[in-house]
Amino acid sequence: MNFEVIFSPEARLDLLNLYMYIAERSGIRRALDYTQRLEDYCQSFSNFPYRGTLKNYIRPSMRTIGFEGRATIVFYVEPEKVFIDRVLYGGRELD
Repeated sequence: MNFEVIFSPEARLDLLNLYMYIAERSGIRRALDYTQRLEDYCQSFSNFPYRGTLKNYIRPSMRTIGFEGRATIVFYVEPEKVFIDRVLYGGRELD
């Protein structure tokens, strides 16, 4: 069964801000490559959504998983859907 992967507006903004941050420091090509890999990784949750670390003590069904050592993806799994809630970069934490 494939799950639908849905990005919250905050996660989309996180990806845009991450792209801008990398582009300013390392160039547009590197920023595009990194953010595309990150988005592709999130899309792969459609096949195997129950991964990462469950964080029920913060919110029921909340999970986090690292990406390439610098980003943390915060997401929730519901029947047939995976919600990408936030994409935190470089040690940022949930508010």
